[in-house]
Amino acid sequence: MGGFCDLHLIIVKATCPDDLPLRDIYVHELLKIFSISPSSFRAFSLSFTRRFGNTHCWRVALKCLVLLHRLLRSLPDNSPFRLELLRARSNGLLSLYPCHFRDRSSSNSEDYTIFIRSYAHLLDEALGCLSIDSKEKGEEELPESLQDKMKEVGPMLEVLSQLQSLIDRVMDCRPTGAAARSFVARSAMKYIIRDSFTCYTAFRKEIVFVLDNLFQLPYRSCVAAFSIYKKEALQANQICEFYDWCRSMGLCGPYEYPFVDRIPQIQIQALETFVNGMWQLTDTSSSTASPLTSMESPLSLTEDDSGKQLVVSEIIASNNWVKFEENVISKRMVKDEEEEPLIQLEDSDDGSWEALLEASISQSYVTSKNFFFHPYGCGYRYGYENSMDSVLGDGEVVDA
Repeated sequence: MGGFCDLHLIIVKATCPDDLPLRDIYVHELLKIFSISPSSFRAFSLSFTRRFGNTHCWRVALKCLVLLHRLLRSLPDNSPFRLELLRARSNGLLSLYPCHFRDRSSSNSEDYTIFIRSYAHLLDEALGCLSIDSKEKGEEELPESLQDKMKEVGPMLEVLSQLQSLIDRVMDCRPTGAAARSFVARSAMKYIIRDSFTCYTAFRKEIVFVLDNLFQLPYRSCVAAFSIYKKEALQANQICEFYDWCRSMGLCGPYEYPFVDRIPQIQIQALETFVNGMWQLTDTSSSTASPLTSMESPLSLTEDDSGKQLVVSEIIASNNWVKFEENVISKRMVKDEEEEPLIQLEDSDDGSWEALLEASISQSYVTSKNFFFHPYGCGYRYGYENSMDSVLGDGEVVDA
């Protein structure tokens, strides 16, 4: 075990200040030690921090970053290696961004300093992101229902933003001046460019899924997806220019470069019109519901955006119900005007209640006589006569 314990010696040998790239044997030795003794992650973190933080030679610093890069690619995400590096960064022992390295070993120190700081920024951001290689998106089951799709959109938009940021950090690592002619820097650029291939391919797969379900997303998610897509239209031109420069420098094989899909401006304008139309629709519905909500901007809304379409449909339904009630009331008024009263009075000046009572009694009496003179209605005449006597009084006699 004594040969496996001296991690610091292996790191010093792997990052010697020569013009040769990092040898693979040191990477394999470290992976073997990690597999035998998982507790050695902390020792490696301390040794790496000491080696990278104390050097002022760009060759040593660049080989340290390449060693860290290759270990991150080789170890799984659930390995304690990433956790130890994050712990060292949070404690202030490891400072990848902002990187305080400054080269003092060459006359072109500014070119190497900028390149190493950009590379360190890329690795620092990669520490907080999940590895794309560990997940095969094509083999995963895609969500079928709309609710499952909505659950996938939020994390997916976050992943898309991280991938876009990583691609920006990759393009920032483009060496200039003397660094572009260095053999060690060119060997490091191959690892950086191949990671950009993986990031861009994963980004294209994710953005296609989001765009296929764009019209079903809530308003906030739709705005976030449009911002990512609009940035991708600008980023695609920068990636094409960056990959053309890499081909001209002979970095990686021509067959390794992915196809960069450039987004036409007419698609951006069409999506922008659609998103603005969604905001106008929600703004109209909110102003109808409450005058205070119409003063809010799209980014200051506090209501659940997934129910905006339901709110709009309820408002339309309520408007239709108001129109239906108005039609019913108007029909009732016309019908009431066409119906005749039950008792028709003759035109006379006497409009007192006695006249109304006499007219109602006489009308009912005539009707009752016509009914009780029927052959089958004579059995009820006696009771009716008694009731009429009580109404008309003792002095009046009903003709039989």
